[in-house]
Amino acid sequence: MALLDILEFPDPRLRTEAKPVEIVDDSLHKLTADMLETMYDAPGIGLAATQINVHKRVVVIDITEDKSAPLVFINPRITQISDTIEESQEGCLSVPGFFEIVERPEKVRVDALNRDGNPFTMECDGLLAVCIQHEVDHLNGKLFVDYISPLKRNRIRKKLDKIHRSNAR
Repeated sequence: MALLDILEFPDPRLRTEAKPVEIVDDSLHKLTADMLETMYDAPGIGLAATQINVHKRVVVIDITEDKSAPLVFINPRITQISDTIEESQEGCLSVPGFFEIVERPEKVRVDALNRDGNPFTMECDGLLAVCIQHEVDHLNGKLFVDYISPLKRNRIRKKLDKIHRSNAR
């Protein structure tokens, strides 16, 4: 397994829409294993392939404290199953150090393939629902900062640009 580099906002590659996975094979198994290792090391609870500059519709998630329940979603499709909208504070490995309130549907259904390529359906609520919606947004070229005001988004962009410039020296 290998640790992968995570792209950071405002990198334009984060805006690339991911393509569906056609074949679940050994290279995809390696990708998901590397993504999980990278997510755990970061540390985070979710990672989309787009965030590591791989533009395939692949997401890994583990919301447990002890990292004991890794989930792999290949070609995930989300359907809202609740009219209730919840507010929650979100952060992102691609927007390190920033947290903002985002509104999302409380419950969703996810249809996807698992790491072996078998189809499954899962109903999600709470943190898992927030996380899967956040990660699928990445696959669609969207970031959680797109849900906040342009003023806040630009402030975050400027702060991260400054950090990136100072780290490049």
